[in-house]
This record gives sequence, C-alpha cells and structure tokens, in this order.
Amino acid sequence: MSLTKLYIESIGEGPDLVMLHGWGVNSAVFAPLQGALTKYRIHFVDLPGFGDSQAVEGDIHDWLNAILEVVPQQAIWAGWSLGGLVATLAAIHHPRRVSALCTIASSPCFMANDNWPGIAPEVLNQFAQQLTHDLDKTVERFLAIQAMGSATAKGDIKQLRELVLAKPKAQQSALAQGLTMLERVDLRSQLAQIGQPWLRVWGRLDGLVPRRVITTMPQLSRSQDLLINKASHAPFISHQQEFVEGFNQWLDELV
Repeated sequence: MSLTKLYIESIGEGPDLVMLHGWGVNSAVFAPLQGALTKYRIHFVDLPGFGDSQAVEGDIHDWLNAILEVVPQQAIWAGWSLGGLVATLAAIHHPRRVSALCTIASSPCFMANDNWPGIAPEVLNQFAQQLTHDLDKTVERFLAIQAMGSATAKGDIKQLRELVLAKPKAQQSALAQGLTMLERVDLRSQLAQIGQPWLRVWGRLDGLVPRRVITTMPQLSRSQDLLINKASHAPFISHQQEFVEGFNQWLDELV
C-alpha cells in the first residue's frame, strides 16, 4: 500500500467519472464543467506533484498506480492533454477499471518524429531548460501556447491562469517528470488493445496536438472523433458549450 496522498475531489451522484488534467495545471481547470455534467459522480484528481497532491517518484506507470489507488474500482476516465496520455495507459493496461475513455486534445505520442505530427523536440527541450531558471514563466508560456489559434485566446489564457492559481503551484520535480512523459511515452503500438468506447476530442487549431494526428489514429470499432473547428488545445474552456454537448451525447450513449 502506497503512502502517497493524491488529492481527489468527488462531486455529484451517478456513474463514476474520473477526470485528469494536463501539464502545468491542476484539477481546478475543470471547474467550469462542474455544473454541466450533472448525471455523474465526478472525481477531479490532482496529478502527482500538482495542485494539492504529493509528488510520486518514477514514471507514468508510477503515476497511474498512485491514481488507481484513489479512484473508484470502475469508472469512465476522461483526460486532457498529458492527462489523456495517463487515461489511455489506464484503458490499455487496466481495462476492467476503465469502462470508457475520453481523451481531450491528447495524443498517444506528443513528440514529433518521422512522419508523426507533434511537438517539435526543441520546444520541449526549451521548456525543460527553462524549468530550472524560471518556473512561473515556463508554465505561463505553456498556457499561452495552449490557447494559441483560438479566437478567444486572451480570455482563455486569463481563465486558465486564474483557475490554476486557485491551488498550490506545481512542484518542479513533477513538471520535469511530466515533460519527460510528453517527450518519451509512445502508446501508438498499443492503441488497438483499447476495446472500450473511446471519444477523442480535438481542436482544429491546436498547436500542440496538430489535427493531422486525427488522420493517423486507428479507427477502432468503438472509437469516435469530435473535432471542434475553432478550438485550440483547451476546447472545454474556449468552446465549453460545444464540448459539453458532444461529451454529454457520448456519455448518454454509454448507458
């Protein structure tokens, strides 16, 4: 039994829904969705070392094991960006725990390589170097990139920043771990193992997960894609109504 204490806030009644946030932020980013998913008991998890959660040593598997200890035995899992990578790993390796999967602006391989579209290696390297110099500036820059391309970018960044600052800052060790995951984790060869219903939400203007990723993803028997045309990397913030309608429609079809 791990002594790790991860923070989890559980709200509402109904089927269990686990929500995992992305890099540099915390579960407060999902606060705008709390009143929109009323049929579910939602479990907002702070990833290890983010928000109110203690850090966990190791790699993405260690993070996942710590999360599995605090969430229900079976639930729908939804993850944004880096959180989507963790949720995808859960669906692959613990299918009995994950009844359905939703990934939001997430990729099975964030790093661009060969013919795979993604984040340029030098961008991640820059973030890694900046982490040791100016933590706040690095996170601020990352938030700006997430909203890039969205017509409401300025407001989106402001909202993201305000939500993130409602909780303690992310620990530097956790930020470094997360960057390593974005750089090294590649789940592409394992995606065919996902037999659960899988909703993949994309922003057409996303600068971190290019829309070309959509056409390279495997079309599985229970997977479906929702492309939000004018959204960037945070569609649940910039286009909340469109996101919630699509997400709720998919959730209703699971019942």
